[in-house]
Amino acid sequence: MTSNLSWDLCRTFLAVLTEGSLSGAARALDMTQPTAGRHIAALEAALGQTLFTRSQTGLLPTDAALALRPHAHAMQHTALAFERAAASHGGGVRGVVRLSASEVVGVEVLPPILTGLRRAHPELTIELVPTNRIQDLLHREVDIAVRMAAPQQEALIARRIGVIDVGLHARDDYLARHGTPSSLAELARHTVIGFDKLTPFLREATRSVPAWSRDAFGFRADSDLAQLAMIRAGYGIGGCQVPLARRDTRLVRVLPSAFRFRLTTWVTMHEDLRTSARCKVTFDALVAGLTAYMAG
Repeated sequence: MTSNLSWDLCRTFLAVLTEGSLSGAARALDMTQPTAGRHIAALEAALGQTLFTRSQTGLLPTDAALALRPHAHAMQHTALAFERAAASHGGGVRGVVRLSASEVVGVEVLPPILTGLRRAHPELTIELVPTNRIQDLLHREVDIAVRMAAPQQEALIARRIGVIDVGLHARDDYLARHGTPSSLAELARHTVIGFDKLTPFLREATRSVPAWSRDAFGFRADSDLAQLAMIRAGYGIGGCQVPLARRDTRLVRVLPSAFRFRLTTWVTMHEDLRTSARCKVTFDALVAGLTAYMAG
């Protein structure tokens, strides 16, 4: 086995894994199909392993390919971080910062914060990953992450911003038609908006609220944005961040003393980026903007 594997070969390997065919990988990487085929053949020869087998539906990864996938992803994240660092070389605040946040924070809370940041630093480019999956900062999936849990990894800079309350809300016309519940038990006669799949986080968060269960929901979605859209449409009662609900005069909080989730919020980044001007100004802008959001 060679110790000098080309990143181009691994990049093609990842593309074939994702697309399921040489032709799909070639389109994704803007290369010819024969070139993609040569890359896979060269990688298999270098590793002494068969990575894909042909089937009627395309190329199927072997066990060896599946075992190599996380390592290839780590290489990909490192290569992209390398590109972001190279693009920021020079005086002033410039280059690319890749950051992640939950769906709701990324779409509903960060836009005005990032707009102000861009106005102050017009040579700064932001790549936003709105996801409820925790991105790996140590392997440079992102440069900065807004997290709703205390970071467990070492070698991170972390700033605790505070706690975001999540409460039950409904639009005013829904409550006018169906009444306002006075207890959790009364939710049984209401249309409740909630999750589809029970995750470990949701299991822990809802442990003290037995009435908050999948079977009780009249609308189910694992997308927090979809749930928020249905609350705003007047479909029923669902969970919404309290500071966000305050921005909409038609949203009314119900059962505030009986139902509340608390999201402890952190801004985190890898400690190696503390001297990066692009990451420092972004980190500081997120801390200031999220602090103001919670206060509002």
